[in-house]
Amino acid sequence: MADEQKQEEPVTFRDRRKVDPETGEARPATDGADTTGAADTAAPAGDGEQVAGPADGEDPEREKLRAEVAERTADLQRVSAEYANYRRRADRDREQTRVDAKVSVASDLLVVLDDFERAEQHGDLTGPFKSAADKVTGVLSKLGLEPFGAEGEAFDPSLHEAVQHEPAEGSGPTVTVLSTVLRRGYRIADRVLRPAMVTVQDRPEAEVSEQARADAADGGADAGDGEPQNPA
Repeated sequence: MADEQKQEEPVTFRDRRKVDPETGEARPATDGADTTGAADTAAPAGDGEQVAGPADGEDPEREKLRAEVAERTADLQRVSAEYANYRRRADRDREQTRVDAKVSVASDLLVVLDDFERAEQHGDLTGPFKSAADKVTGVLSKLGLEPFGAEGEAFDPSLHEAVQHEPAEGSGPTVTVLSTVLRRGYRIADRVLRPAMVTVQDRPEAEVSEQARADAADGGADAGDGEPQNPA
């Protein structure tokens, strides 16, 4: 009897296909477990709770890396500025050393140039002597040696050493100019190797060249008020 009852029990088939084969439409979910799982998956977090994610704030590791990059950049900029300052100081010191060497060589040869000038004034600078003098003068010119001090120039106490002062006759504005150059002065760039030894004279402005008046206006000459001041 038990075998007969077991054979008479109907067999039930469940169609779990999600698409209806006849209509081609999706079937609604009928499995309670599946529906609940889908609902749990799709439902947002409740009770005001938010799931933490990248959008909630910057990654601490990224912030740390960014701070390290900023620190390294500041260090690099500081080192670059220090190197630029070092190069400027090195270039300035190198140029100063070069000028000092030129000044040292030229200063030792000024007495030779004085001898050449006196020989020329007496008519003795001729032949091989003149050729040697021209070569020495050319070498010193390449080093940047420049003579200064000529009659009629405005007196400048930083360039000229006045040994005699002749006041002007009469009244009116005057300009102190060089009347006689006893010894020529020399300089290299802005370095005065030796001031020119001169005598000066106060002359009316009308008798002085425009260049001398401009030099006097720049402060290079004393306008006749007292004795000219010699450099220390």
